[in-house]
Amino acid sequence: MKRTILMIMIMLIGFQPAFSQKKIWDETQEEKVERMKWWTDARFGMFIHWGLYAQAARHEWVKKRERISDEDYQKYFEIFNPDLFDPAEWAKKAKAAGMKYAVITTKHHEGFNMFASKYTDYNIMNTPYGKDIIKEWVDAFRAEGLGIGFYYSLIDWHHPEYTIDRVHPQSAATQEEYDELNKDRDMSIYREYLKNQVREILTNYGKIDILWLDYSFPGEFGKGREDWGSVELMKLVRELQPGIIVNDRADLKDYWGGWDFTTPEQFKVDKWPEENGVRIPWETCQTFSGSWGYYRDEHTWKDNKQLLVLLIESVSKGGNLLLNVGPTARGTFDERADKALAEMGEWMKYNDRSIYNCTQAPDEFEAPDNTLLTYNPETNRLYVHLLDYPMRNFLMRGYGDKVKYAQFLHDASEIKMGKPYGHWVEQEQAENDINLQLPVNKPNVEIPVIELFLK
Repeated sequence: MKRTILMIMIMLIGFQPAFSQKKIWDETQEEKVERMKWWTDARFGMFIHWGLYAQAARHEWVKKRERISDEDYQKYFEIFNPDLFDPAEWAKKAKAAGMKYAVITTKHHEGFNMFASKYTDYNIMNTPYGKDIIKEWVDAFRAEGLGIGFYYSLIDWHHPEYTIDRVHPQSAATQEEYDELNKDRDMSIYREYLKNQVREILTNYGKIDILWLDYSFPGEFGKGREDWGSVELMKLVRELQPGIIVNDRADLKDYWGGWDFTTPEQFKVDKWPEENGVRIPWETCQTFSGSWGYYRDEHTWKDNKQLLVLLIESVSKGGNLLLNVGPTARGTFDERADKALAEMGEWMKYNDRSIYNCTQAPDEFEAPDNTLLTYNPETNRLYVHLLDYPMRNFLMRGYGDKVKYAQFLHDASEIKMGKPYGHWVEQEQAENDINLQLPVNKPNVEIPVIELFLK
């Protein structure tokens, strides 16, 4: 039975074949599906962008956007003291929201380490806080049974040997200017630093489930795989944590073992992403508002329905949602984030069966208007998410010989099924259609879900 389900998942998910590719390591397609199964079943995770930029409270790219020098940025390092940080509280909020894993920034582009590192003084141990935030966070989230993920920025705006490029706060306009800026910098020294730090975060905190590297930007005044030493870096990652799942931002898309899933950012895909005509694992990373780091004065926050649709639509196309929280400099969640998490958690409490272990519906099922479908291949149940609640009669074309029972998911109340009726119905065309008799009044659920037990 387990092997049958695995084969179904391979057919549904696709994955890139190992042959005809350069390899980072040896792993079969079946082994990859099995390694990633917990993640594809989980579907919903928390992203956490937290660093010195929380002090500025105006976007995590504030150092670049405002072209702040290291000297002027230093004030954030000297006062950083998140005295209200309670990782156990964070973990409980993530779990209550229905999230199954979390990914936290160990180092963002600013170059500051949220962990204790022996390779730089620019780390949390030398701030007024003086404790290893990543260790505290890992212990708390692991205690709640959540998957542990580390974000690590390949980019570094603080390291003295990191060569200045187009995304750096000191970025220039011409090659001559870059040559002058970088004449005393040695990227090979930074490459070794990068490798040493990745070794630290993958060695000092036990089993790590996800590594989120960010990001390559080849081209003029950019950086790609050679700059990071991506091949050797990924070999190290696979050696240290063979069960880990890695994103696709190290510029190794053409290597088997160089990546595990793709990452459309702040973007809703129109279909399941593919590589060379084959469906690939994917996860969209999204924010509650327009910023990843804490941004006090940013007000374009998504409402509950928008956030739920993001989650449902991702699963309906075979993907995951990684939804971001940007904590304050005192270590708390913004009250708007707390509200959003609580509302999503209330919906997930009653409807998470339509998310966990689910994926895109088989092609034979066409989604009725204003709905999204998800499907659980292990239980053979189909979930119809009603984005716009219909009046009483709900016609489902082509479902007549496929469904044996229907109910609302939130309360397991039966929904009567029958043949379409009325003088407007062309009976011959409706032969294989069914009509669900819904209550006139919408249930008190943001997005009601119909659970169909298939034959």
